[in-house]
Amino acid sequence: MPETVNNRAAAPPEDPNPVVEMKGISITFPGVKALDEVDFRMFPGEVHSLMGENGAGKSTLIKALTGVYGIDSGVIWLNGGKVAFSSPAQAQAAGISTVYQEVNLLGNLTVAENVMLGREPRFGAAIDWRATRKRAKEVLERLNLDINPNSLLNSHSLAIQQLVSIARALDYNASVLVLDEPTSSLDVEEVAELFRVIRSLTEQGVAILFVSHFLDQVYEISDRITVLRNGRMVGEYLTDELLRIDLVQAMIGKELSTLEELQNRSHAADPDTEEQGPYLAASQLGRKGAIRPADLAIAPGEVVGFAGLLGSGRTELARLLGGIDRADSGTIKVAGKRSRIRTPRQAIARRIAYSSENRREEGVVHDLSVRDNIILALQADRGWFRPISKKRQEELVNTYIEALNIRTPSPEQRVSNLSGGNQQKVLLARWLAIAPRLLILDEPTRGIDIGAKAEIQKQVVGLAENGMSVIYISAELEEVLRLSHRIVVLRDRRMVADIPNVDLNLDSVLAIIADGTQGELEEVSG
Repeated sequence: MPETVNNRAAAPPEDPNPVVEMKGISITFPGVKALDEVDFRMFPGEVHSLMGENGAGKSTLIKALTGVYGIDSGVIWLNGGKVAFSSPAQAQAAGISTVYQEVNLLGNLTVAENVMLGREPRFGAAIDWRATRKRAKEVLERLNLDINPNSLLNSHSLAIQQLVSIARALDYNASVLVLDEPTSSLDVEEVAELFRVIRSLTEQGVAILFVSHFLDQVYEISDRITVLRNGRMVGEYLTDELLRIDLVQAMIGKELSTLEELQNRSHAADPDTEEQGPYLAASQLGRKGAIRPADLAIAPGEVVGFAGLLGSGRTELARLLGGIDRADSGTIKVAGKRSRIRTPRQAIARRIAYSSENRREEGVVHDLSVRDNIILALQADRGWFRPISKKRQEELVNTYIEALNIRTPSPEQRVSNLSGGNQQKVLLARWLAIAPRLLILDEPTRGIDIGAKAEIQKQVVGLAENGMSVIYISAELEEVLRLSHRIVVLRDRRMVADIPNVDLNLDSVLAIIADGTQGELEEVSG
């Protein structure tokens, strides 16, 4: 990114007084500095997008603003006055309302009851239902929404329910509205209706904080963008002055490579895909609302890197291949035979293993030992009525502890007592124990030190050299480029490129992520 663009604050609008200003915000969790002296501001009547990859600090900053988290240092001003919220209710009473990705209303109640829930007009001790419906109708009309207040909420589409959530938030006289991934489950027409409502609110002076991973939507609706990376503010920019490639570069950053030898080693072992044929071939594989239909083929010994921003569809596609989620379109062939993969068990039966990006909730079992974690998938594959003998367990576990250099005082050590890097290696050992033919690694090096990262990447190269197919997903684009024979680029939940990793560089991949055009693909691949 050009020096003149990076780390600068965008010029304020004609009204120089921000409705929200956060200065020097720092929050530390045990072992993690989630925010490090972050500045953030919003002006009346603007849409401000907060951008960053996983772990950038977006959610933490929003929770600091809305009273979910207290701050360790820094100060927050709202409408010119210093504030310190101890709960979301306090923030809401002060005029900051949040609408989350998942609609948290009651579908069995009417629209009016949801809009006014907890604030219904009273007639003595009883609820004045006539006044409740009248007030709800007035709030809906403020948004130019033609919705019957007497209709049940669950009789409406998700998009309408989302708009009802916004109407409810506005009834608190919100001057700041936080929209957290509001378009994640909406189609094109529903997004257009939401954007109409957002523009109507900005005309009324409401400041909108818009959080989305869809670049097209961010550029369509936003006036200003603030980028966070690794808990720090990268910069604040006017949207119409920030090139998309510069935005992507600001979000991802450029890691200094300490593993250049891996790139030479992995590319030297480029598999002959035409001679061997693919181990897995997916045709028009997709899932509505998650990933558009895509074609993908992976040869034995091939590392295919998935590149794209968070929310691009990289994990969603991987989960379909690993049987975690069910595809609603397309077919999969494994070793040339059409295969039904709708559960992880069916995937494992076809020697396909998926290692989740969510190591804490979908990966290691923290209350179990290192030994139990490693044998977990193998034992499940065999069936619980065919237990693995203690002797075989010891042989297997000791082999992987040594091969992967897992630093543990004993196989009986609780995995929760290991470092993040060693937990990741335990998870890798679990999947290697079932002898997969295709290993899907989703963010295998996130949150671990450079030494553990290097060891895991070397293991990936070694596995491919021995004929294993690997899908490698990482937010670190240089890591994907270093390890992969081919790069699959995803953007806004669709595959936009599938190209050999020949003479590719970071800038060319960033350009495809930013633009997502066939012309860009042809230019890069040609």
